[in-house]
Amino acid sequence: MNTLSVPQVISTQDLLKHWQGHRALTRRVIEAFPEKDFFEFSIAGMRTFAKLTDELLAIAAPALKGIVNRQVLPFTEKETENLTTKAQYLERWDRDTKEINDNWEKLSIEDFSESFNLFGQYEFPIIQNIFYFIDNEVHHRGQGYVYLRALGIEPPFFWER
Repeated sequence: MNTLSVPQVISTQDLLKHWQGHRALTRRVIEAFPEKDFFEFSIAGMRTFAKLTDELLAIAAPALKGIVNRQVLPFTEKETENLTTKAQYLERWDRDTKEINDNWEKLSIEDFSESFNLFGQYEFPIIQNIFYFIDNEVHHRGQGYVYLRALGIEPPFFWER
């Protein structure tokens, strides 16, 4: 069966809007952290939210750029090594949001069914890679919610994307 002849359930623009809604919510979680706790607070040996954010920043924009350019690059968090303030993280988050939007426009509907070897480790259709980006972010944002609640801070409502 040719998947392109099957009616779409969601448009590429709606998928981007969905993803960016999650990114906007994660940004608000970053904002909710007190500066010191963003870098130092953890529970049960889990990574701090700054370290979790390093991972999110190393995946979303770099991986989408790799997909668009069909360039398989290894996973690395090196680009965030020099971020030392929450403001720098938020600035980088915003820059990556724009980069995601710009690269998204370079994808065609046909691209989503093509396979891509994400970070040289995971060979899946591009749509599955994008779902991974979103799922991974939701997972780590959930850890941020736990941290915020443990700190006595009400996290943003998850449905306000």
